[in-house]
Amino acid sequence: MYEKAAELIRSAKRVCAFTGAGISVESGIPPFRGKGGLWNTYDPKFIEIDYFHAHNKRSWILIKEIFYDFFGQARPNAAHKALAELEAKEIVKTVITQNIDNLHQEAGSRNVLEFHGTAHRMICLDCRQAFSADKIDLNHLPPECPNCAVGRLKPDFIFFGEDIPEPACSLSFKEAEISDVFIVIGTTGEVMPACMIPAAASRNGASIIEVNIRPSRFTESVTDAFLQGPATEVMSKLLKTLD
Repeated sequence: MYEKAAELIRSAKRVCAFTGAGISVESGIPPFRGKGGLWNTYDPKFIEIDYFHAHNKRSWILIKEIFYDFFGQARPNAAHKALAELEAKEIVKTVITQNIDNLHQEAGSRNVLEFHGTAHRMICLDCRQAFSADKIDLNHLPPECPNCAVGRLKPDFIFFGEDIPEPACSLSFKEAEISDVFIVIGTTGEVMPACMIPAAASRNGASIIEVNIRPSRFTESVTDAFLQGPATEVMSKLLKTLD
């Protein structure tokens, strides 16, 4: 199966990677759903946009705890680095990620479409100015906008009740039109509308290489080569096979 995947990649004109929470689990970031998922511990209403507006400080206390104090300690793993290496070799053209952790960029990937936005940027809901999250003081909550001093800052990832950001949404579906191969890593295919992207790629004739620890909704419907195992182990082995 690794040889099949490698041959699909070698013969492709354009390869796109599509990643979910599973690629970051080995960096210490838990998935949101399923066994060990974040939503088994926390009620996700704190990142519902209406709740955020109505209970801003309460929401920010959990946002800081989870996305900055906890997730902020994570570092890229071998799977993130493998994709960066494949991009450097001009094999992978684009990484579409559902993750908001910035680990692809930290690993060295440059052409990254953040389908759900990023925790590493904040935006003022009043003056619309954007700021790097590491420049914002989170010791006093809710944090103050450095520009207008009165607006509410919000992490620049989508909350429940918000639309997928542009141009990431349009560009991601464009990749599903123009890519020959999609490498799908660490995603179960349950989150809408992100799960529609690999399906659209398959309908447009792309071959789907799936990397997951267990079969997903993609496995029987669109996957052409299923590489089972942890993302770090599989991507490292796939790199060696390609070499």
